[in-house]
Amino acid sequence: MSGAALGLEIVFVFFLALFLLHRYGDFKKQHRLVIIATLLAWYLCFLIVFILPLDVSTTIYNRCKLAVNSSPAESNGSYVTVAPSTQKCFKPWSYIPSGIMPIFWRVVYWTSQFLTWILLPFMQSYARSGGFSITGKIKTALIENAIYYGTYLLIFGAFLIYVAVNPNFNLQWNQLQTIGIAAANTWGLFLLVLLLGYGLVEIPRSHWNGAKRGYLLMKTYFKAAKLMTEKADAEENLEDIMEEVRKVSESIKYNHPLRKCVDTILRKCPTEYQERMGRNMDDYEDFDERQNSYPSEKSLVKLHKQVIYSVQRHRRTQVQWQILLEQAFYLEDVAKNEGSATRQFVHTFHSQEPENKIIQYFYTPTVEWYWECLLRPWFYRVLAVVLATFSVVVVWSECTFFSTKPVLSLFAVFIQLAEKTYNYIYIEMACFLTIFFLSICVYSTVFRIRVFNYYYLASHHQTDAYSLLFSGMLFCRLTPPLCLNFLGLTHMDATISHKNTQPTAYTSIMGSMRVLSFIADGFYIYYPMLVVILCIATYFSLGTRCLNLLGFQQFMGDSEMTSDLIDEGKELIRREKRKRQRQEEGENRRREWKERYGNRDDSTRNRVVHTDQKESTFSETNTNRPLTKYTRSNGRTERDRIELLQDAEPLDFNADSINDDPLESDSGR
Repeated sequence: MSGAALGLEIVFVFFLALFLLHRYGDFKKQHRLVIIATLLAWYLCFLIVFILPLDVSTTIYNRCKLAVNSSPAESNGSYVTVAPSTQKCFKPWSYIPSGIMPIFWRVVYWTSQFLTWILLPFMQSYARSGGFSITGKIKTALIENAIYYGTYLLIFGAFLIYVAVNPNFNLQWNQLQTIGIAAANTWGLFLLVLLLGYGLVEIPRSHWNGAKRGYLLMKTYFKAAKLMTEKADAEENLEDIMEEVRKVSESIKYNHPLRKCVDTILRKCPTEYQERMGRNMDDYEDFDERQNSYPSEKSLVKLHKQVIYSVQRHRRTQVQWQILLEQAFYLEDVAKNEGSATRQFVHTFHSQEPENKIIQYFYTPTVEWYWECLLRPWFYRVLAVVLATFSVVVVWSECTFFSTKPVLSLFAVFIQLAEKTYNYIYIEMACFLTIFFLSICVYSTVFRIRVFNYYYLASHHQTDAYSLLFSGMLFCRLTPPLCLNFLGLTHMDATISHKNTQPTAYTSIMGSMRVLSFIADGFYIYYPMLVVILCIATYFSLGTRCLNLLGFQQFMGDSEMTSDLIDEGKELIRREKRKRQRQEEGENRRREWKERYGNRDDSTRNRVVHTDQKESTFSETNTNRPLTKYTRSNGRTERDRIELLQDAEPLDFNADSINDDPLESDSGR
């Protein structure tokens, strides 16, 4: 089993990152380099979270083995272990051979840092650039990132000057490397505590509110009102941009040097706009520089960028509106089925997507009713209580992890108790649950936050390239300080525990933070206590209330604006529901008409064709037959035509088709 657990987790984490990226990104439309860079960033961050518990168990085993092999004098002076005569080390099932983990962490860490500080910011500017050539996009990206890179070089230079001026330090390469790591971790820890304080409260509260009857439906109505406003704004913005594109397309003719740029812009427009502009084009006219003023290439680059943004936003709002409608219809069905006597879940509308037969076989209407109306609220309540308990433990440990005598951090107590019995499975499970919960609190906040329309992770393949790359940057900057914070909570970091023990392989590549004592002994220890204030602010929704006062409508139960938006959203959902019902009724009538008269019409049509062919053949070959034969055949055709008229669908009433003058009517007949 040596190294097998590491290999299995590497494969599993890759498919997990690929699944999440497929949910938010669009593999067909987005550039391959954007997909690969985002996938690599997400994969490396998730990999650190999943592999770190194996590093902890391996480190505990190495400490035990080192203590057994050392003399009693050395063990009393250098290592905090029990006597070698009474100690027996058990090799963990997931043991990773020595020498592998340091190389693994070094590759993963420096690759993620290269992505977040150099490659991904450059690719962000490249993806948002409206240039028409690769050279133009690269030039734009370099110009936009000049200030960005210069700021970080200035910060790094400040740290460098501090170490160089301090006479207690001899500036070496290892210390220089530590300064860079400390600067990156300081920035990440600053943002980490902010996101963690929000997630520790919001995740348990969202699950508790999800168990309340009607809460999700009211919030869906609120979202519908806001999304309709955004959807109308996106449609209006797209119309304005398309009007500018139309004017540019009409002014720049086929033989203009910039016509290729215009064609590139037109290919980014929706299909209906392309067809509309194509019909109005006149390519037979040549351009004349003396008579018309043509837009410059710089203005076309700006227009190209606006087209990409407006089309993406319009498509996203359309998809989100359809998804929100389905959620609202389903929540209304849940509210209606709660008092059902048959205890079978009845849907108002059938699912538009084909369902899996295996799911249909097990997830019957009866099972669905019991889950949605009885079990799911209680399950969410129990889950909310468990998550709230974890949050309280995290907050307590964040405020007390610096205390080593006595040990007040609950996570450190659990790990040390398991370390005495060398229960490696318990150690790995405890470490995994702890760091997994911390990651969920931080990463879920990254997925939830929205910075206007510049950064927004939208599911169902609606996230743009800029937001995907920005999320990869955030993950790469948040994960290393998150892991260091976890090791501090469990006292596996020698900087926190103040014990001369063998460090984990992950801590060893970070170097000794003693180079910057004010960060190691001050910022890293006392700044995480700020999570208490942030949790209190999140619990009382101070941030939501501030945004509401600034004009950004937020869902608040005691707000008059929220009530108005809920009523507006309810009316929008009711209107869309009536529209959907009329569509389904029309489809059902057409289906019934086809089932009732479809075969009859086909047989009548075939009979008429067969009769006409028979008449023509009979008239050509038997021209001298009596007239009564032909008259009988003609009468048969007339009866068939009358039958066809009787089977026809009745026409709608039209008052214009009725003539009021009976004389004209008689004359017409």
